[in-house]
Amino acid sequence: MAFKKHSRQYDLVVFGATGYTGQLTAEHIATSLPTDLKWAVAGRSESKLQTLVADCQKLNPDRVPPGIEIANLDDESQLEALVKKSFIVITTVGPYCLYGEPIFRLCAETGTHYLDCTGEAPWVARMIKKYEDTAKKSGAILLPQAGIESAPPDIVTWAMAQHLRKALDAPTKDAIVTIHKLNSKPSGGTLATVLVHFEHFPLKEVIAATKPFAMSPIPHTSGAKPPTSLLQSILGVTSLPNLGVVTTSLAGKTDLAVVTRTWGLLHEIPSRKKEFYGPRFTWTEYFKARNWFHGMTVHFALAIGSLLLVFVPPFRGLVRRFVYQPGEGVSREDMEKEEVEYRGTASPDVESNPTKKQAFCRAWFHGGLYKLTGVFLAEGALTILEDDLDLGGGSFTPACLGQGYIDRLNDAGFKVEVRTVEG
Repeated sequence: MAFKKHSRQYDLVVFGATGYTGQLTAEHIATSLPTDLKWAVAGRSESKLQTLVADCQKLNPDRVPPGIEIANLDDESQLEALVKKSFIVITTVGPYCLYGEPIFRLCAETGTHYLDCTGEAPWVARMIKKYEDTAKKSGAILLPQAGIESAPPDIVTWAMAQHLRKALDAPTKDAIVTIHKLNSKPSGGTLATVLVHFEHFPLKEVIAATKPFAMSPIPHTSGAKPPTSLLQSILGVTSLPNLGVVTTSLAGKTDLAVVTRTWGLLHEIPSRKKEFYGPRFTWTEYFKARNWFHGMTVHFALAIGSLLLVFVPPFRGLVRRFVYQPGEGVSREDMEKEEVEYRGTASPDVESNPTKKQAFCRAWFHGGLYKLTGVFLAEGALTILEDDLDLGGGSFTPACLGQGYIDRLNDAGFKVEVRTVEG
């Protein structure tokens, strides 16, 4: 498929390419994206970038090697020059609340398309508030939270909603996504972000940014809420048809912000209105528990751990001593043993559903989660580069890239299957 025509030197630049996630993103580009891609790796250390380029050439000698661009976050002129050279920028430099705004702002101002892998919902809310109008004027497609947080649940939800439209000719009412299987360890960058997150953002801002539909461009006025029982509210555990025993998800609030923004965007974007989930849409994410006791243990551990991280600074210092440092992560050998699987159900919003039919989705990937983040970022960039998305400019979500994106992810190893089941 032909690339979009543009006047930039590069189709794509990976900024922060020598970091843990940046390297994995560059490797996926080297091995899997079209060989005529004009791309570059960017960062502070020329020697590290040269080593990365040599490694990429070993992985795929037949492709055009990436250029090397030196750019320091402290040098505004270097960053601006870098952004203006590229049609799309992928940045993996975090924590984004400390280092992300200059690149986000410059992309919005210059009409450069942008992807990142942050999980910092309050930071994303700030960026949307500050630069949404600027991006709309420049035509920049900005895609924050396009990695393991929060692309998978966003894509799973979109796929189930489109299935209900096609199979049952119905909008979506209650959608539920579960992290059904997770065999992985967080990288040093992710852990650093979590710890900085609680120091950088006031608790009030965190709560506001992670409320349902907080980042939606339109309000959710139906009053519909996910069904929960009193027992579940206390213990954090419930049992769901087709999903089993589930409990509180660590990523639930972060992913909620993205999925409910998608809901509003699909209503507002002229080319996406037929994909709108429906006016009474609700969404919840859970983590699959082995049994009720395990589920309660997870729920209370997350609650207590969150309180300690927020209100006890010495606890954050203690955690820092026993985790990976930024730039570190699991070994390549261990990464190949990792896997993740998501499952979800979505109920049609119809007055009569006597058979209790639901959409059921299963999505999975064998390999490291940060390798998967590299896949999401690179394939998302390729989708922007090749597809006629008809989005205009602004801050979007992974699901806004549509079926072409899901097809590319499927080819890259992130499998998504949807079917109709009895609820």
